[in-house]
Amino acid sequence: MRSNKIRKTPVLGAALLLASLGLAACGDAGSSSSEDAPDVEVAEDAAAEFEDGTKMKELAESGEITIGVKYDQPGIGFKSATADMPEGFDPEMGKILAASLGIAAEDITWKETISDNREPFLQEGEVDLVLASYSITDERRAIVGQAGPYYVTGQQLLVAADSDIETLDDVKGTEVCSVTGSTSLENIEKEGATPRGFDTYSECVDQVANGTVDAMTTDGAILLGYAAEDPDNLKVVVEPFSEERYGVGYSKDAPEMCQWINDTIEASYEDGTWEDAFAATLGEAGVDAPEQPELDPCEA
Repeated sequence: MRSNKIRKTPVLGAALLLASLGLAACGDAGSSSSEDAPDVEVAEDAAAEFEDGTKMKELAESGEITIGVKYDQPGIGFKSATADMPEGFDPEMGKILAASLGIAAEDITWKETISDNREPFLQEGEVDLVLASYSITDERRAIVGQAGPYYVTGQQLLVAADSDIETLDDVKGTEVCSVTGSTSLENIEKEGATPRGFDTYSECVDQVANGTVDAMTTDGAILLGYAAEDPDNLKVVVEPFSEERYGVGYSKDAPEMCQWINDTIEASYEDGTWEDAFAATLGEAGVDAPEQPELDPCEA
């Protein structure tokens, strides 16, 4: 095993300190530098570990992999116009998977992947993996492979730091925004709120920050990233009231990837790299690493 050029920093201790200050205390998940990312050991002679004809063998021998991530979700997957590579929990998990194939972070090709093109990118071979806040669903698994989950989150609320909204009951009669067409808006309307749809999460966050709408709702992991960018003015409230299980997408043409992905995630639980990845990204919003999710079995 050799180490890539990423260095480890004592971020876990900082995250624990922040956690004592509250759920959305302070931090800066959206702007953390890749230099703050944890160490990932890159496997040597990885190709020898995989059977001939498998996608893992092909990738390991090529020394290259293309991973689809989001570029607009601080803490999860974010890339500024001047950055060389994306930052966030999803890219960190991508680095862990690539490292098990003997591929260092600098040899990964990152491709911006939005919600609508995750399945097409996998089906058309545009990417080898997708880690893009990609919730596991039966409908998606009918089209592509999804291994994991490696993270479980749920729908919560982002509000102004001085907001009176503290419970889900408090949203009755308020305006709550999210991205247009999302299930998050349908769910919050059932709670008695007036839904407001926007094209992007950033527009929605701006409306909350300037007081135009009362709250924003989507996966808690996404909200934590925005709260970490502006901790003096924004906070995340209420316990998750839905369950979103983030998985790793792969092509159904390479079903053997499922067990490799699960084995690599399991190894990251055991060697601490999963917790380090969380602490260096979402943990910067002031929360401890959650319980590690149990992985779904791969179909035989």
